[in-house]
Amino acid sequence: MALDVGIVGLPGSGKTTLFNALTGAHAAVGAYAEKPNVGMATIVDDRLAEVAQIEGSAKQTSATIRVSDVPGTGAAMLGNLRRADALLAVLDAFSPGASPEADLETLRLELLVADRDHVEKRLEAVRRQAKSGEQALREEVAELERLLTHLEAGESLVAYDRALPPQLEPLTTKPLVVVENGRGAIDAKLEEELAELQAEEAAAFRDGPSALEEVVRRLRDSLGLITFFTAAEKEARAWTLQRGATALDAAASIHTDMAQGFVRCEVIRSSDLIEAGSRSEAARRGLQRLEGKAYVVEDGDVLNIRFTPPR
Repeated sequence: MALDVGIVGLPGSGKTTLFNALTGAHAAVGAYAEKPNVGMATIVDDRLAEVAQIEGSAKQTSATIRVSDVPGTGAAMLGNLRRADALLAVLDAFSPGASPEADLETLRLELLVADRDHVEKRLEAVRRQAKSGEQALREEVAELERLLTHLEAGESLVAYDRALPPQLEPLTTKPLVVVENGRGAIDAKLEEELAELQAEEAAAFRDGPSALEEVVRRLRDSLGLITFFTAAEKEARAWTLQRGATALDAAASIHTDMAQGFVRCEVIRSSDLIEAGSRSEAARRGLQRLEGKAYVVEDGDVLNIRFTPPR
């Protein structure tokens, strides 16, 4: 499953321009839209091509990020991002007199207001349901009332000292990755133009990593992500996974059947596979090993998951 990221920003911040740079889309900039722009950004990882070459894979599939760019910062539009894994806050750092710090505070307030409205609506709905007398609903009403008081005091849900109702999917608890848009930071306009060029040609115009590479690095750090690979004759593929996740979690991210029928996992580090030049040579050197469900996957692992298909 692709990483899901939402882009937020004040009008004129360049968030849709950054969306285009990340996804290669051509969404209209500055135009009013009724629905979010949605696109896919490819996570470039040089190890994938090397693994694919060694395994003789006919196809390479990179890990991806699903990116949503919502028009405006109203509560209704921001509500489209409640299932996102993280938010990218795009700040204007290019306009005369721009104040990224002030814009960030405004964005945080907009997210807080959206969460307050969301809790308020949820409370109204659960109050109606609680008239049935069901104890669980009555308890949720009490918890939502406490939450609403907390939010109306100007506090984000990150600072709430009790467990949140699982149905809420709040915005203010999501990792917020800040992207300043301007020269000396991430120049979204330049990156949008470079996205139209071949990778080698675009690299010649940059002083450092691309916007996508920098955003991915920040997301990986914020979310604690690693990359693992699967490789066979038909396809070599990169996947993202939370740091500390197990081989069973990796199997589930590929397919639920694979997790349900998990038997064992053959593991080799991509660096060892690349250095050995072949899987057979890596196995001869003792670099490939068998692991069970509880094995904690490391960044760069190449996994061959053995499982029993469902009947």
